[in-house]
Amino acid sequence: MHNYSFEKLDTWQRARLFRKEIYQLVKKFPKEEVFGLASQIKRSSSSIADCIAEGSARITSKDKAHFITMSYSSTIETLNHIIGAYDLGYIDQQEYTLLRLWVDELSNKLNALRKSILKGNLGS
Repeated sequence: MHNYSFEKLDTWQRARLFRKEIYQLVKKFPKEEVFGLASQIKRSSSSIADCIAEGSARITSKDKAHFITMSYSSTIETLNHIIGAYDLGYIDQQEYTLLRLWVDELSNKLNALRKSILKGNLGS
């Protein structure tokens, strides 16, 4: 089986694990949040890895970097949902802190990846 270029990226692999963490977390949200915050945070966390994958198929460095920027934006959107979940009491302080650390790591990796692409160090 062929591995695509995005599958080799540590940033994508971490985003994939982050998505799994978020999906496990929202299972304990109240049932009335299934179509609200739970749905929004699942979509935004999924979009992080999705944009990395989609960007890897683009031709130009500028286009690839654009999708990494979109991935970064989804990371920040997910952080906003995490803050909301904490404010509403759906997650505790320990979960909140752990997720903030994930966001910090992902955002740093995404910024480094974007810079690397723009410098021409990553063609795929």
